[in-house]
Amino acid sequence: MSTDYDIVILGAGPAGLTAGIYAARARRSVLVLDNGSVGGQMVLTEKVANYPGVTETSGRELSQVMAQQARSFGCEVKAFARVAEVDLTGDVKAVTLKNGTRVTTKAVIIASGGVPRKLGVEGEERFVGQGISFCATCDGEFFTGRPIAVIGGGNSALEESVSLSKYASRVTVIHEFDHFQAEAWAVAEARANDKISFLMNQRVLAFTGQSGLAAVRSADKETGAVTETLVDGCFVFIGYVPNSGAFEGQVKLNERGEVVTDEELRTSLPGVFAAGDVRHKRVRQITTAVADGTVAALSALEYLNELAA
Repeated sequence: MSTDYDIVILGAGPAGLTAGIYAARARRSVLVLDNGSVGGQMVLTEKVANYPGVTETSGRELSQVMAQQARSFGCEVKAFARVAEVDLTGDVKAVTLKNGTRVTTKAVIIASGGVPRKLGVEGEERFVGQGISFCATCDGEFFTGRPIAVIGGGNSALEESVSLSKYASRVTVIHEFDHFQAEAWAVAEARANDKISFLMNQRVLAFTGQSGLAAVRSADKETGAVTETLVDGCFVFIGYVPNSGAFEGQVKLNERGEVVTDEELRTSLPGVFAAGDVRHKRVRQITTAVADGTVAALSALEYLNELAA
């Protein structure tokens, strides 16, 4: 069976890059493709302080080191390679890019991650890029000395609130529950910050303003009392939607659109594996993505050995 590559990895986040490192180091021909920049959602993290062996770095710096390491073993890593179509059926898999390039492979590792989840309320689409952002690292500096809101109550929301407090005059965290989903250390760090206040048990109703965002309107879920939080910017951190649309109807997905795998990260199709935030899992961290990439690569290598036997 002749193909262009032994393994094609869809996604260049921590899961995809780790899979590339392992697979290329095993002397397999490996191609990593990403629709966007190398690093995936990892590049949006300003400070990474819980990656073992690294005291502190940025997500962007860590992604560049991972990509360089993968390339050092002969792995091809291509950013901004827009995928038009994927055929995962049969012994030979095919990936077609929007520029017409078509590559064939014996095995595919889906590591396409996810995109920020949106609230779907009035004014959200209108003010994206005009006050509403999903990336603190990208846009935080634009709001230096200005009031902002952060929507969410998980680790990302609270971590980024602390990060954004370096720029903003004040940060109001708006959360839909009366308690946080974040870990205790993240809650403690946010609560200890004098520039951060909290508006809990809120349902966001709308974003309002004229030429730019001016306020976030929310209602107390118990009393119905409406609050207008005056801000110049708002950062939304309420999770991610898996980038699995290209694989729908081919591999098994769950009700949330996440790719279903077994413990070896095999999907419902032979020769197709999944790693990172695109697959069904409870914990989503850089370290868990790296672990997924390792397992998926080793499983893919085992599959290739079985084909050759």
